[in-house]
Amino acid sequence: MKETICTIPINDIWGVKKGCPICRMYDMLENQYAQFITGSAMMDPETRVQTNKKGFCDKHFVKIAEVGKRLPNALILQTHLGEIMEKYMPKDVHSKPDKKKLAALREMQESCYICDRIRFDTEHFLRTVFSEWQKSEEFRKLYREQEFICLEHYRMVTELSLHAIPSKHLADFHADTAALAKNQLQLLIDDTSHFCKMFDYQSRGADWGNSRDAIERDLRFLAGIPLPEEENK
Repeated sequence: MKETICTIPINDIWGVKKGCPICRMYDMLENQYAQFITGSAMMDPETRVQTNKKGFCDKHFVKIAEVGKRLPNALILQTHLGEIMEKYMPKDVHSKPDKKKLAALREMQESCYICDRIRFDTEHFLRTVFSEWQKSEEFRKLYREQEFICLEHYRMVTELSLHAIPSKHLADFHADTAALAKNQLQLLIDDTSHFCKMFDYQSRGADWGNSRDAIERDLRFLAGIPLPEEENK
């Protein structure tokens, strides 16, 4: 596939053929934004306004603390905490609860600057994937050769494709995508069943096959949780 500004990251991600390609895309974006937030974004007023307003989910508060140095993290937290004090806390602690402020606080707590940026970029990347799948047989082959697509991203890819791929191509695209999810699901069912069977006294001395890490692979498929060896990369 000819490389352009849009397709270079797609080539990088789909060229690995290990695990879920959309999870790899997510991990790439997550790392980039965590480094950006605690790096060059510190001097960007517009970005600071957005991070003050939205904050981060629990996962991404931990992520920026891991990636960034202590001073950038402290500066981010300083202005975010100030925003919370100004907008969501009562002026007088003895006053009645302000329902509007509580609703706004809930909305802020349910938002995340990094999650929102990843969601936007992932949809943009997937539209490039849809385009490449339609026009490039080489990429279509690469798409089919992926190890699997996890359950969450099977749903995401399929839902977005309904509005992005013409009806004449949609059935074939869905067949390719569904096969990546369904084949992995059947493999996990078989391996997990074999794992459970190995605890029966009648299976004493039998071959575990590929079932020893069945639980970890189940979680990777169901919830995007990386295998232990992947966490150390």
